[in-house]
Amino acid sequence: MNTEFESQRPAREGAAHRRLQLNWGDRVFRVGTAGLAGLVLLIVGLMAWQMVGASALSMREFGFGFITGREWNPVLEQFGALPFIYGTLVSSFVALCIAVPVSFGIAIFLSELSPAWLRDPLSFLVELLAAVPSVVYGLWGIFALAPLMRETVEPALRTSLGFLPFFQGPNQGFGMLTGALVLSIMIVPTISSVSREVLRAVPQSYREGALALGATHWEAIRTGVMPVARSGLIGAVILGLGRALGETMAVTMLIGNRADISLSLFAPAHTMASVIANEFTEATEDLYLAALAEIGLLLFVVTVLLNIVARTLVWNVGGRREGSRV
Repeated sequence: MNTEFESQRPAREGAAHRRLQLNWGDRVFRVGTAGLAGLVLLIVGLMAWQMVGASALSMREFGFGFITGREWNPVLEQFGALPFIYGTLVSSFVALCIAVPVSFGIAIFLSELSPAWLRDPLSFLVELLAAVPSVVYGLWGIFALAPLMRETVEPALRTSLGFLPFFQGPNQGFGMLTGALVLSIMIVPTISSVSREVLRAVPQSYREGALALGATHWEAIRTGVMPVARSGLIGAVILGLGRALGETMAVTMLIGNRADISLSLFAPAHTMASVIANEFTEATEDLYLAALAEIGLLLFVVTVLLNIVARTLVWNVGGRREGSRV
């Protein structure tokens, strides 16, 4: 008995040694991957810290008045970000008004109605819009969209809706409406792709239950699928809003770049991203650079918060769907 036990000891020790090596390997792998994940947080934190430091002079000089100020005069060192905040929010809101119905329609068709042979090619074409460089959208807007807006769309809007302050003023082709329209095209892939995945995550039993109660296909989608996916769809919209807020080149080339607040969508405007792109190379004074850095900090904070809210809503839908399958 003892002889047999002694003969098996090397094998047992070798197995224990291999398990110890495996555990050390697992630990190294776990620590390495955790370090890579933490590196992302470190980069975001360093970006925020750097922008806070770069904008400290502007914060001390203007305080909260920087956000509410309307004057932007680098010569006199008077800086107010309100026109850029207004231009960013209005252009993004108008872009959402155009893009959301189109994106939801695409998502519903691809997830619920499209034949199998058409689903993948059409999904690829929609997502291909996200791969087009921003400057290409800008060039297309300059040579194709702006003339169309100036000669056709804006005169028609002024004729039919000119009694509203949003559609008054000269037809220039370049302005808030043109910038918002190109923005809407650029955010359609983001909203439609996320919305499609959210709708596909809804269990089939919801559709079957609605159909079993006598609902039509559209009624099953409207009453059985859309309410369940509501928070995820809102998250998709907010993700598209985050993309619209940070877009730079295409908007810079089409929005007109004038630091002014106007109710007319035909009037030129400015966004936070476009003013940084246009004026950063011209900023030679410390206060000028600090003001641009503070605009970047505002844009950074708003974009990060919106993405956190959007991801939370999308994960909430995904978690509910996983829980319903258990």
